[in-house]
Amino acid sequence: MINWKQHIAVGSFSLLYIAIMAVFIVQRQEFLSLASIGLLAIFAAIFYTEYAFLSLAILVPLSINIEEWTDGFGLFLPTEPLLFGMLLFLIFLQSSRPFIPNYVWKHPLILATGLYLAWLIISSICSTDIVASLKFTLARMWFMIPMLFMGGIVFLKKRNIQNFLWLFVIGMSVVCIYTVLLHMTYNFGEKESHWVMWPFFKDHTIYGAIVAFAFVIAIGLYLSKKFPPLTQAILICMILVIGIGLYFSYTRAAWLSVVGAGAIALAIRLKIPFSLLAGTTLIIGGLLFFTWDNIQMEMERNKVEHTTENFGERLQSATNVSTDASNLERLNRWSCAMEMFKEKPIVGFGPGTYAFEYARFQRPQNLTIISTNFGDGGNAHSEFLGPLSETGFPGLLSVLFLVAVLFYKGIRLHLDWPEEDKEMKTLLLFMVLALSTYFIHGFLNNYLDTDKAAIPIWGVGAMFIAMEHRLKKGLKT
Repeated sequence: MINWKQHIAVGSFSLLYIAIMAVFIVQRQEFLSLASIGLLAIFAAIFYTEYAFLSLAILVPLSINIEEWTDGFGLFLPTEPLLFGMLLFLIFLQSSRPFIPNYVWKHPLILATGLYLAWLIISSICSTDIVASLKFTLARMWFMIPMLFMGGIVFLKKRNIQNFLWLFVIGMSVVCIYTVLLHMTYNFGEKESHWVMWPFFKDHTIYGAIVAFAFVIAIGLYLSKKFPPLTQAILICMILVIGIGLYFSYTRAAWLSVVGAGAIALAIRLKIPFSLLAGTTLIIGGLLFFTWDNIQMEMERNKVEHTTENFGERLQSATNVSTDASNLERLNRWSCAMEMFKEKPIVGFGPGTYAFEYARFQRPQNLTIISTNFGDGGNAHSEFLGPLSETGFPGLLSVLFLVAVLFYKGIRLHLDWPEEDKEMKTLLLFMVLALSTYFIHGFLNNYLDTDKAAIPIWGVGAMFIAMEHRLKKGLKT
């Protein structure tokens, strides 16, 4: 028997939806019609949570920021609505019938994340722009909490780890093919390399950072097990495509981060203690800090510009602080971050406020041809100096602690993982190396406030949480 009431209800709702969309279009507010995508994403996050979570891996390289069409309102679709839906779902479900297991709650990475987010909230309350800081903190929460808590449960199944990594590499391969083919029409020009990855990535620096991450993961997948010939051929093709994308990104920091990851791989292979690695890093950092004037004088002799398309010359330009505008502007931003820290060393200016505050800290001698007097050029270009200026010294410590826990757990898992499970042992190593590419890059840029970096980085963190539980319980499947 036909249920006419249901048909009338569905028809009425459909007509209402069409009418609302028509009003948006007539009022030239077409972007509001994208709200329907957000509703679908939230629906998927609630009713098909595991599949929705895994889909993030392939969606994140292909997500698009609608800021270009919305007068400054930034939102990555469809990933951010999906993550926000998962955050609401987690809060609702946990408050009604707690389901998050103790091994997730008690994991050091979750504790480090809690400290980091708690300080963000404290710093936001003391912010020079409370609204902007609370928005920033909320965005960090919907990036970190669903990935770490949901991922800590979803990745308990080994096949979900493999599926997530495969989907991410496939998504990045699609973006690299698109970018390289478009770039080819401009004869791989250096100027065009800054924007040919649009609309999937804002510019070549974040594109290069995530391509480097995906390149290492793809190699890890290939080396993890003996695949059938067809699968091996597909993986080799994806490695080549991503490698070509990395080269033609013309991103010096991304190239150097892969070299740095190779050095870390050697250190892990030689089983150098983590405490020795951390101590050596601190010593080198201290030496650089106290001898910076001499180093800068030496670098000023380098006149090679970053606009060259030659690989060797472009790498050489990384230390040009005399004529290279990109390097000089980065030094300008870092100088502003340090001056901001000196003015507010404990709580900082507030999360997400650097872009609104740094203008008055610019010194005439530090300005470059790409500097702006209004200070509307962006962020601090560092995952570490940014938090220092925005959240003070405790904020920087919370970031360093979080990153240290992330690496310590990853390296420890790789070393402790049973030799007979070569596939997971290899994947754990290459996850650590992929993280290395990002955080080496993080000295020069910061992208964890975007889905492009946050989802793969915290996704790998969630894998560490799940894998540590598997190791302790001796789970086989």
